[in-house]
Amino acid sequence: MKKLFIIFSVISLLVFIRPALGLNTNSNTQTLSTTSVEQVEENSSESFIDEAFDGIKQFYSYTGFANAASGNLIMILIGIIFIYLGIKFDYEPLLLIPIGTGVILGNIPFVAGNQTGIYETGSVLNYLYFGVVKGIYPPLIFLGIGAMTDFSSLIANPKLMLLGAAAQIGVFATFLGALYLGFNLPEAGAIGIIGGADGPTAIFLSSKLANGINILPDGTTVKNLIGPIAIAAYSYMALVPVIQPPIMKLLTTKKERLIRMKPPRAVSQKEKMIFPIVALLLTTFISPSALPLLGMLFFGNLLKESGRTERLADTARTKLIDIVTILLGVTVGASTQADIFITKDSMLIFGLGAISFVIATMGGLLFAKFMNLFLKGDEKINPLIGAAGVSAVPDSARVVHAEGLKSDKNNYLLMHAMAPNVAGVIGSAIAAGIILSFLG
Repeated sequence: MKKLFIIFSVISLLVFIRPALGLNTNSNTQTLSTTSVEQVEENSSESFIDEAFDGIKQFYSYTGFANAASGNLIMILIGIIFIYLGIKFDYEPLLLIPIGTGVILGNIPFVAGNQTGIYETGSVLNYLYFGVVKGIYPPLIFLGIGAMTDFSSLIANPKLMLLGAAAQIGVFATFLGALYLGFNLPEAGAIGIIGGADGPTAIFLSSKLANGINILPDGTTVKNLIGPIAIAAYSYMALVPVIQPPIMKLLTTKKERLIRMKPPRAVSQKEKMIFPIVALLLTTFISPSALPLLGMLFFGNLLKESGRTERLADTARTKLIDIVTILLGVTVGASTQADIFITKDSMLIFGLGAISFVIATMGGLLFAKFMNLFLKGDEKINPLIGAAGVSAVPDSARVVHAEGLKSDKNNYLLMHAMAPNVAGVIGSAIAAGIILSFLG
């Protein structure tokens, strides 16, 4: 009985408050029929479904599935291949894995205008890419390289510096090839540096000459070739163990590969400390435009050899260079957006890069053979070390050492090959400075 009373009270209360809820049955509302109410509910239901489908369509339009193009898929596949080569075959994993990941990041399809892509002003990737466009990252890389490098083999045998210089023929041969294919002078200069097989130097020079900003005398704007040039340079650096051995075997005889070089003399610590200062003054006076690269290279080496700044040297060769390598690799990789990267120019750059690397290797090998014409007895050099004149440090020297061991298991060429290898780093930076001074 009590329950019935409660139910009745609730019903009565609802009757009394219906006007406040807008549910009162006045003359207007009484005209509504049951059929009209059902039609309103049906229309509301259809409107809700339409809005839901519109929302789903709009969401889909922002996804990568709706915006993907064949170029994006091709570049993502290339990024995966880079990562695979770095992991499976240990081809410069510290470079190829960040670059490969960057290629994937740069080719995830997106709707323009949302500050997502690396070329969109205000995006996070665009801010990180600033260090590439303005040439900030390469000098920091050179600082770390200098702090890691031991110039003892070059100091002990200075004539091997000529091999590093001879390998730079690849730079100027590529420059002429790029001009022949229709690139303008600044673009050809930036492409030419690929022949030095030095990624940071290639990025530095292309950021100055082929940055998509500079205006030519005829009013045209240079193309932005930073991405293709950097990817080509780093790719061929990673492929040193594949490209160089066949050329070494082709241009040297079995007898030449068996040549044993006398051990390099011991270099004092005093010589090691003096070298970066003298080298800095000499090289930058020859090529002042290369000051950001050479200055940081020899500054890093001075930190290493001074004996008083080990903590700074350790930071430069470990934490700092690792951080910059990550940022450089990812942003350079991300700059390869399919709509910008997959072009005729990019394909030509990759072709020129391959040819230039072959020419640079040949230049070092042939010049080593030429030097032997004037050397006697144990002063002769093994021509294989000429291939290390490219600045892919230390991979090219390791390849030379491995090829030497194939001919003679007791012939250790690593220390000898490091001399032209580090000379190649210096040579490519000087070459970049010379090109920049004429074309910048």
